[in-house]
Amino acid sequence: LLRFCSGNGLDIGFGGSPIRDSAICIDRNPEHPERAKCGNAAPTHLIGDAFPLVWFRDGILDYVFSSHVLEDFEDTSAVVKEWARVVKPAGYLVLFLPDQKAYVRHCEANSALPNQAHRHADFGLPYMKEAINSISELKLVHSQFPVPYNAYSFEFVCVKK
Repeated sequence: LLRFCSGNGLDIGFGGSPIRDSAICIDRNPEHPERAKCGNAAPTHLIGDAFPLVWFRDGILDYVFSSHVLEDFEDTSAVVKEWARVVKPAGYLVLFLPDQKAYVRHCEANSALPNQAHRHADFGLPYMKEAINSISELKLVHSQFPVPYNAYSFEFVCVKK
C-alpha cells in the first residue's frame, strides 16, 4: 500500500510505525507505548478522534491511510466521506481493514477474544464496496482479499476524482 502513500499524508490510528515517516499521525491514546518506535524521523502526532478531522481543510492532503480503525465506527460511509474530504483530487484513501468473519475465525483458531469495538458482523470487501457506492467523488482503484501477509485483512484503495 506504500505506493499509494506519497507526498503529504495522514496516518489515522497510528499504532507504532506510520505508513511513512513523514506522515502526520492521529491517535486517541497520548501514551501509546509504541510511540517511541516511529522509524527514523519523529512523526507529527495529533491526539484525538479520527472523525471528524477538525484539523484539516478540504482537499489538502495527498493521501489518507488507515489500518484497522474504520471497522470501529457505526456509520462507515460518513467516516469514509469525511476522510475523503481532506484528500486532494487525484489523491488516495488507502485502507487496510479486517474481514470480520475471517478475523473471528482467526481469533477462534488462536483461542483469542475478537476485538469488541468492531461494529459490523459483515464487515469485509463487499461491505466496503457498498459503503462507497454513495460517495461519488471516490473511485475504487485497488482491492485485495486475502492478502498474503495477513490472513484476515484486506486492502482497499480509492482515488478522489
